[in-house]
Amino acid sequence: MTAAVMTAGVTVRTVRDVAGLAAVADYFSDVWHTPRTAPPYPAEVLHSLVHAGGAVHAAYDGQRLAGASVAVLGPQQGTYSLVAAADRGLGHAVKLAQRDWAAGLGARTMRWTFDPLVGRNARFNLVKLGAVGTEYLVDFYGPMTDGVNDGDESDRMTVTWDLEGPSASYAPQDHELAPATHTAPDGGTLARRDLAGRHVFCRVPDDIVELRATDPDLALRWRYAVREVFLEAFAEGFRATDMSRDGWYTLTLPHSRPRSSEGTRMEEAA
Repeated sequence: MTAAVMTAGVTVRTVRDVAGLAAVADYFSDVWHTPRTAPPYPAEVLHSLVHAGGAVHAAYDGQRLAGASVAVLGPQQGTYSLVAAADRGLGHAVKLAQRDWAAGLGARTMRWTFDPLVGRNARFNLVKLGAVGTEYLVDFYGPMTDGVNDGDESDRMTVTWDLEGPSASYAPQDHELAPATHTAPDGGTLARRDLAGRHVFCRVPDDIVELRATDPDLALRWRYAVREVFLEAFAEGFRATDMSRDGWYTLTLPHSRPRSSEGTRMEEAA
């Protein structure tokens, strides 16, 4: 292993050896609540990806494995992050290690997918990293049987991260809002637009993972409701540019996206 990043007492390294890759596979099993005998990414698959030119990064808090990610080279000077997960607060260090690896190979962008109903991941991706949601994928993986996604459909959003630009969010300014366009499964407002027609705002539940465990039918209704809003907006050319702390997406037409004054978020993640 060679050191890639060291921040706040956490070391992030590329992993190539069999034992290290097996530990990463076990870590992913723990994150996605699968038996270690059936990990989402088996060690032999990780080894093959590394052998083919990809990279596995692992974050260590002392000697403890606390995060990991997998990325492969993509076409047109891009990379694809297959999976990333980390203990709270360490996701940024893992993604920066991926960025440095990719940029060192000449990549200009990185793409990955995440569950758009997981608001904390949306905020990490769109606000902390400054990536942009560029595609909505319906039931991308088909049925999933891990302990996090059971009982739901596997819709995903693709985000694209500009590796050459600054990490910045694009938070909405003050807007005059039109009446609600969609009602959420909880009876409140799900989505609305600004009067200028340049932004769409869409709400997601507070904790979709907990909701899937306690009320899977309601969680699925949220899936369908948010899907409808996003498919309409993406078809019109909107892109996801921001996520507020109280669970509201901002979708923006690209040429009208204002730069935020807020300072410079994992999955895929799941």
